[in-house]
Amino acid sequence: MSTSAYARLEDRFRRLSAVQGALAVLHWDSAAVMPPGGAEARGEQIATLSVIAHDLLTAPELADLMDMAAADELEPWQAANLAEAHRQWRHATAVAPDLVEAIARQSHETELAWRTARAANDFASLAPRLQALLDLVRQVAATKAEAFGLSPYDALLDEYEPGGRSARIDALFAELGDFLPDLRGRVIERQAALPPALPLEGPFPVEAQRRLAERILDVLRFDRAHGRLDVSHHPFTGGVPDDVRITTRYATSDFTRSLMGVIHETGHAQYERGLPLAWRGQPVGNARGMTLHESQSLLFEMQACRTPEFITFIAPLIRETFGRAGDAFGEANLRHIYHKVSPGLIRVDADEVCYPSHVILRYRLERAMIADDLRVADLPGAWSEGMKSLLGITPPDDADGCLQDIHWPGGSFGYFPTYTLGAMAAAQLFAAATSADDAILPGIAEGDFKPLLGWLRPNVHEKGSSRTTDEILIEATGLPLGTAAFRKHLEGRYLG
Repeated sequence: MSTSAYARLEDRFRRLSAVQGALAVLHWDSAAVMPPGGAEARGEQIATLSVIAHDLLTAPELADLMDMAAADELEPWQAANLAEAHRQWRHATAVAPDLVEAIARQSHETELAWRTARAANDFASLAPRLQALLDLVRQVAATKAEAFGLSPYDALLDEYEPGGRSARIDALFAELGDFLPDLRGRVIERQAALPPALPLEGPFPVEAQRRLAERILDVLRFDRAHGRLDVSHHPFTGGVPDDVRITTRYATSDFTRSLMGVIHETGHAQYERGLPLAWRGQPVGNARGMTLHESQSLLFEMQACRTPEFITFIAPLIRETFGRAGDAFGEANLRHIYHKVSPGLIRVDADEVCYPSHVILRYRLERAMIADDLRVADLPGAWSEGMKSLLGITPPDDADGCLQDIHWPGGSFGYFPTYTLGAMAAAQLFAAATSADDAILPGIAEGDFKPLLGWLRPNVHEKGSSRTTDEILIEATGLPLGTAAFRKHLEGRYLG
């Protein structure tokens, strides 16, 4: 009995997924544990595997196989899998193999150079490599734009957020711009009239922070049989759904940063672990896109774990871990600290009222770079001007300015807007979840995240890429992505 075209297609994508998974683990290893001397060999490995993955996805017979598979009798999930396979194929066939190899090598080299440059506050040393990488990314954007009939920026955005378009982002960000500056001003004025928060005086030993992080992983139901926590220059989630690698970074002066970093990355990890098991290794079994991925990290970090309920739960753990007592480590003061709104330089440390302004700045800058309206050499000045305009502050140096994020040195252009799109989606989803299940908030107060995960699994995680982002949101919340729930959340938390 002959094997159907669709079955053969699944087999090809299963092999492709294995190669892509190996690449993901190699990237994690590069960031977390690889010794410096391994950089050159690792760059060769990543470039070679990237070309192998590209060759698998662009094999001449694959197009014919997809056409034949479309004639098979397919179940809804199989049809969705075929559609996702075709989307990946279109992205791959738009780019020549030599360009795939070149950008893999250059992004690896540039990311490693970024680590040194940021530590040394030396943008000049990074600029030539970043410009070389940008030139390659612009080539990718141009070829995809021509193939898809999109603008170059939208062609890049589509890889991170399928179907995402800058015109819609512009409209949503304009809505945020209509209310965020006033809301931020009102919150800051209101908080200024209150007694200041008591400082959390360190030092906080790294080993103690690590113990606290491990306890929180258990509270958040992180699957240790299928994941691990490590340290990297920039927190991230990597690996594959059955082997999820998350990282954080520690500073002895402030434990709150590493703690929230762990919570954030655990949200990503839970999404990966919750993807449909029956569709492992298939395009439809992947996360829908970065808007929903970021919604899960921000739902954990900002929505669930800054609630009064969670602070009530974690305050005793903090006191126990660091051997501290007194009002500074009490619930009221911790809530004051976690709800403090104040414009700051660093995106990953920003409060949720100021955070969208960080993202809007990066969105504007990367669009200008892709359009060749902004050269890398001019990035520090444009960054400082944007920070002054959007948040009223100016970075004292590049380390806390345009060098702070890993995304551009890693070749990720078109990713940044999904952070704030994710924040809006998180607000919609958490409101819908707590409305649907009145056990979620009491559970959080007891350190029990089973009810929350019990809602997220069927409503978001297990849908994989079987539907669009808006379809998933409509089914879960009744509405497509919008700003209303996010605004209601911010006003309720900070002005209620």
